[in-house]
Amino acid sequence: MTALLNAGVTFHSGCCDGPGWRPRTPREVRERLAAAAGTGVPLSVALTTVDVDELRSGQTSR
Repeated sequence: MTALLNAGVTFHSGCCDGPGWRPRTPREVRERLAAAAGTGVPLSVALTTVDVDELRSGQTSR
């Protein structure tokens, strides 16, 4: 939770879809932090991207 909040990720619901995907385990957070560090993707994007391989390939949809 601390990593998400420090990166500026919020949990506000914009509509019916809710806040979107968020990592649920420390492992998911670590994977995304490592991918962000290795690719230069902003932490807020990395921490809200479902597929880590998508981050590593640079093909995030944001």
